[in-house]
Amino acid sequence: MMFLDYILTSVALGMTFLLGCTGEILTEKSGHLNLGIPGSMCIGGASGCLALKLCYGMPGFFVVTFAIIASIIGGAIMGAIYSFLTVTLKANQNVTGLAMTTFGVGVTKYIMSGMAIGATKNYLYALKYFRAPFSAASNGIKYWGIMMFLAIGIALGAAYVLSRTRVGLHLRAVGENPATADAVGINVTAYKYGATCIGSAVAALGGLYYIMDYMGSVEAYKTIEALGWLSVALVIFTLWKPLVSIVGSIIFGMLYLAGTRIPTMLGINLGMSATPLLQMLPYVVTIIVLVITSISKKRENQPPASLGIPYFREER
Repeated sequence: MMFLDYILTSVALGMTFLLGCTGEILTEKSGHLNLGIPGSMCIGGASGCLALKLCYGMPGFFVVTFAIIASIIGGAIMGAIYSFLTVTLKANQNVTGLAMTTFGVGVTKYIMSGMAIGATKNYLYALKYFRAPFSAASNGIKYWGIMMFLAIGIALGAAYVLSRTRVGLHLRAVGENPATADAVGINVTAYKYGATCIGSAVAALGGLYYIMDYMGSVEAYKTIEALGWLSVALVIFTLWKPLVSIVGSIIFGMLYLAGTRIPTMLGINLGMSATPLLQMLPYVVTIIVLVITSISKKRENQPPASLGIPYFREER
């Protein structure tokens, strides 16, 4: 029973990684490396919680809907700011992304610390709606709420769009060779803006899911940034493939919880210092995958050719 609960909980936690990873994949397919994803996830969580505070007492459908919409808007704004700086102003993508994460974390701390006093009842009120239809369960399946299935649906939709539609073909062309895409009439700037804003909005839902479904705690915002970096690492682990990211997110969830769950199941006391070391497992696995893909050099397992490289139309 403990092992089953571990699996169910790992799948639920993995949805946080899945949303962040899917959002970053969409962005990177356009040729932009957005290291601001952790910040977008933080803003998404904070925006959703602000909406929750305003919607307190409303029927469950409105609570969940408004929180999701607010989270999407918050993430999209973060993506738009990043796009303006890197696409329009040609700022360095790495520096801009790190700055956006710092900004997002800071704003989230300011918003959430102001909401902390007396906010617990708001979270408990909304929790049953976010965790429907399994909110009454006592094991790990209680986290399998509507946002979990939304996350899987978004990943499946992203995989379909990227591989089976003209929009996906154009987006991949922009990420591989923006000059050639521009020459054949594809609006490179529009695709970069669109992919980045949508990707950031999707990632923002990961922050909302973590606070309002998986944790259901007013203090959960403090750990979103760390999970955001794991989501970025998951992009490499899944080789920029949304379908693979569904399985990869579950694996990351299992690895992240291994430090606390597995010793308990085995009756082993590792001590407080050993748990953080075991939580490094997702990063270690990602490094191993990165080394393997670099050695294999298979084109389908490599990132977009123009990833991280600004596009200057005058140079094409």
